[in-house]
Amino acid sequence: MTAGRRKYLLFSIFTALSLILDQWSKILARQDLRPRGPFNPKVIVAGYFDLRYAENPGVAFSMLQDMPGGRIFLTLLAVAAFVLVLYYLRKTPAESTRLHVALGLVGGGAIGNLVDRVLFGKVTDFIVWKVGLHEWPAFNVADAALCVGVGLMVIDMFLTRREAPPKPA
Repeated sequence: MTAGRRKYLLFSIFTALSLILDQWSKILARQDLRPRGPFNPKVIVAGYFDLRYAENPGVAFSMLQDMPGGRIFLTLLAVAAFVLVLYYLRKTPAESTRLHVALGLVGGGAIGNLVDRVLFGKVTDFIVWKVGLHEWPAFNVADAALCVGVGLMVIDMFLTRREAPPKPA
């Protein structure tokens, strides 16, 4: 397999993996957590980690949830983000494995939340991390894939800069 094909294979595997895990976990959340209601979470690790059903019509942290035409705008934004990911993938060097994985995670996360927005008009969230009384907003596997993918992109950016040979003066 050529290095050029390998980058598309890695991207496709991580896109599919994050998308499948996201949609599967959201199906389970709608089946098992929605009937419990928002005030009866499933405690996984007391004081740190709960599963609690939530619906988010906006973007991260429920921003833009009341914006007129928000569903259409956010759908178009997700499609544009995925097209941008594909464009960036095309431009990446064949040996940038970490970047291909990162782009796959970002692509899968974007599509995962896009599927929810198109099918249901809102995104299903259910993972809640907390420490003591502080609680982070609920999120899902797609959000986690997006964050990990962006984190890997940042790491790649710093490591690639460090590995680059110094420019002659």
